Order: sequence, then structure tokens, then C-alpha cells
Amino acid sequence: MSKQPFLNTYGKQILIWSVIAAVIAIALKMGIDQKVVVFGTVVIGVFTQVFAGLATLIATIPLIGPFIIKIFAIPFFWILNALGYFVGAVAIKKGYRSEFTKSRILTLALLIGIIIGYIIGHLIPMR
Repeated sequence: MSKQPFLNTYGKQILIWSVIAAVIAIALKMGIDQKVVVFGTVVIGVFTQVFAGLATLIATIPLIGPFIIKIFAIPFFWILNALGYFVGAVAIKKGYRSEFTKSRILTLALLIGIIIGYIIGHLIPMR
């Protein structure tokens, strides 16, 4: 495997992560508050989609890469689901039962649409 296709594919993510690491190191050496550095990193990471790029780079590691991604991704979705239940319980207790029911139905419809789209996408390939 040559290096050229790898760098063409992942060069942007590697460059962005290098810049982020350098900025973090400089900011911490200058004495900027760690909370500000973390917040800035998260904001920049979300808007540049560099976290997805990092996950892709980790997933390219043979044999163990996909397992590492699953180890981090699955608990993240469990936490989001648990937060949804807690927020739902508070919303029902505060009297927002009808709005909560509508949002859950909308979420269920969205998930069913994603599943149907995934199935159709695999039955009718775009190539």
C-alpha cells in the first residue's frame, strides 16, 4: 500500500489534529485556563468534524481499530438514550406529557425512516 492514497484521503484530518494539538500545547504553556482550552477544542472539533476524522483514522488500524471505535461509540449512545429518558421523566412530571409524546413519536418515525432507508440503500445500490 502506498502512502499517497492514504495522505490524499486522511491528510486533512491529520493536519487539523496537528494544528489542534499545537494550539492546545501553546495555550496551556501560556497559562490559559484549561476549561477554556477544552471548550475551544470541542467547539472547533464539532464544527470541523475532526472527531469523525479521528474515529476514521482509528478505524483504519487493522483488526483492533473497529473494536476501539465500538468501545467508545456504544456507551456514548447509551448515555444519550439514558439522558433522553431522564429528560422525559422530568418533562412528564412537569406536565409536558403531550409534547413529550409527540417528540417520542417523531423520534420513532425518524428511526424507522433511517432503518428503511438503510435497507433500501442496500437493496438498490447507487453504483
